[in-house]
Parts: sequence; C-alpha cells; structure tokens
Amino acid sequence: MNSTKPRPTAATFRLLDRGYADGEVRLQYAFDDGPPMIERVRFPGAPAQVPAGRETAFARALELLHGIAGVSYYKALVPERIEVAGEPLDPALTDLLDETWLQGLGEFAHHNGLDLRARIRFPRGSASTAAAPSLKLPRRALVPIGGGKDSLVSIETLKRAGEAFAVVWIGRSDLIRACAQATGQPLLNIERELAPELFELNRQGAWNGHIPVTAINSAILTLAALLYGYDEIVFSNEASASVGNLTSNELDINHQWSKGLRFEARFGDYLRTAVAADLNYYSLLRPLSELAVTERFAALTRYHGLFSSCNRNFRILGAKPSARWCGECPKCRFVFLALAPFMSKPALLAIFGRNLLDEPEQIDGFDALLEFGAIKPFECVGEGRESRAALLALSERADWREDLIVHRFVDDILPAIDRSGLALAPQLQPAGEHRIPQRLWPVLGIS
Repeated sequence: MNSTKPRPTAATFRLLDRGYADGEVRLQYAFDDGPPMIERVRFPGAPAQVPAGRETAFARALELLHGIAGVSYYKALVPERIEVAGEPLDPALTDLLDETWLQGLGEFAHHNGLDLRARIRFPRGSASTAAAPSLKLPRRALVPIGGGKDSLVSIETLKRAGEAFAVVWIGRSDLIRACAQATGQPLLNIERELAPELFELNRQGAWNGHIPVTAINSAILTLAALLYGYDEIVFSNEASASVGNLTSNELDINHQWSKGLRFEARFGDYLRTAVAADLNYYSLLRPLSELAVTERFAALTRYHGLFSSCNRNFRILGAKPSARWCGECPKCRFVFLALAPFMSKPALLAIFGRNLLDEPEQIDGFDALLEFGAIKPFECVGEGRESRAALLALSERADWREDLIVHRFVDDILPAIDRSGLALAPQLQPAGEHRIPQRLWPVLGIS
C-alpha cells in the first residue's frame, strides 16, 4: 500500500492586495478562494509615507515587486491559472513577469519534471503605462552584498572611483553583516518575511526548488531606492551568469538566469521607462569572467577571513555549517579553484582549512566544474572553460602540479579535450556586452 501523502493542489494563484505604510510593504497572495498569504518587507528608518513626488513611481515599483515576489508562492502548487486583482497589468509588465517566472523557474521545472509554458501567463491589459518621468533622485548607489567575493570586488572598485554608495543586504545573516561592516560604507539591512503558510505547504509536500531570488531582491531594492533616494542599483553579476546549464523543453535552463544579462536588460529597461527615468540598474562586473573577478579579489586580503560563497551559510531553514566553507559543494570547489592561480598556496589553504585539490572524494565534483562528462552544476559557478584554464595554469606550478585533481587533469582530461581557448591571460580582460555607465569604464579597464 502506498502511504505517500497526496501533494496539495490548486487551480488558481491570485495576486491580491498590496500596500505600504510606516516602513513596511505588505504583499498578499492566495490559492483559489483560500485565505490570503501575507509577505512583509521592512525598510528600517524609511519615511512613514512615500516621499512627495515619487508616489506614482512607487506604486508601479510596488506592482512590479508584487508580481515578481509571487513566484515564491506560485511554485508551491503551480496552478494552471494566474489572476491579478484590480486593474489589468500593463503589457510591458506582463511580458517581464511572464519571462521572469518562466525562465526563473526553469531549473525548478526541470528537476520536478514540469512544463510551465502553458501555465505561466499573467492576465494582460491593453493600455500601456505612461512614460516614467525623471525624479531627480540623489546621485548615489545601492550596492547589494551577499557575503561572497563578487560584491566585495564591486564595493572596492566603486570606492576607487570615488562613488557615493551604501551597502545593502536583505534578510538576517551575521556573516553578511560582518562583511558589510568591514567595507566602512553606510549600511542598510532590509528584512523580508515570507508568509508562514508557504512553509506549511512545504511540510504538506508542496513542490519546492530554485526560484529567481536576484529578481525578487532587485524589485525590493527598487522600492528602497525610491524610499531613501538613490539613483542607481548596482549588482555584481559577472559574464558567466548568462551561460546556461542545459536545454530542456526547448528552454535554456540557467540556474543564474536572474543574474544574467537578459534579465538585467529587461528589468533595467522597465525601470527607466515605467518607474523612474533616472533610476539606473546594472551589474558592475558584467564584462568580467569569474577568473577576472577572483584575480581582483585575491588582492583584497582584508576580506579573506570574512567572506564566504558557500550557500549552506545562507539557508532559510536547517542547520548551517560550523565553518564558512563546507568544502563539499560546487561553490566551495569553484571558488577554491578560481582563487588558486592568484594566491599563494598557504594563503588559500588558510582560508579553506584544507586542500580541496588533493582529496579523492572531490573528483566527481571537479569533473562537473570542468564539464567533463557532466553538465555545469546548478550553482553560481563559472563556465567549464574557466575551470579548465585554472587547472591548466596550476599544472604549470610546482606547488600545485602534484596534487591529485591537478595531476589527474594533466594525465586523464587534458589529452581528451580541446586546449584552444584555455590560456589564462585572455580570460582576465574585460569583454562582452554590458550596461555600465561610461564614467566607470576606466576603473574597470574597459576601453
């Protein structure tokens, strides 16, 4: 007898009310005719009411957040219909939400054997939103920090450029707070409280998996920019974030889709045309490879004892590792490998407390990073060619070449792959499309 509990279901997902007062945003959702699930986002020290002259922009940004953040709840039951209370959505917003949900849930759908193409369709209005005016927002930036190397490279780059900015993070994390405090910049910590009903649905066996968190955070920071007065939101997503993991159901499945250039362009264009003409959204590291970012981070020794890119530190639920690095996940492996060409071996081992390149149990994990007989891991890691270039560089160093993973790369993998394009130096130069303001090109080495 099968004792598996039936999965909860619903026919319709509904976006209900939304509002702001006294520094708190409330977003309401429901399945079918069920009770509302209420998410709260708290902005410390924000004005009780939206600043004068920004009301229309804020209402549009709030509508944007309401739509994007709903993906956290929709994915629990993946109903066949989506309904929105109130006025029909602007066509441009409908297009942005449809793409963000479909692509942002691509990995979730792939792992759960779901096809969401016919389900994710927001109700579409016919009237376009009037063009957004300039709000004359103060010339300063919000820079989100996640506790890893990328945002710290952006922060130090902006310091060298003499930019005015504040460091911001969403949620509670002592690790992120310590990194943020070490920057010496003004700090802003926003709190996001998910509706408790979502966790109850998960306990009942609801669908679960990866969601486009960067898209949600981008929409939250849009509200923050309008409440506090900032004219830029500057993320730290590099070139490889735009490269997918695999193709499934005719969709490019990319774990990092909302960190990629496509989302950056769609979201940034929507802000400038529908929210505020002088609100700029871009990634400062977009033309850089992961290797170029780690080269720059290697020189930032003041952060080496503080940062961590291991996602196990940032779980919403469950135990967190006792150290900053679990040493067992793709993020740990990739950051170790990417830093190795640019640091002394003792300095790198001091950060991780072990040598991941000399452990037999790491072989399969590094093969996945190399995309050797495996697909790129569903994590925020660089491309296979970057991992191959890093290992090739290490094979030429006496202090690394005898370590197990490096030795195996030379003996078993290098003869079986194309060595063209694996030189390290070209991968360290800025290249490719980006949306960075021209005033910052010199500090990044962009010509």
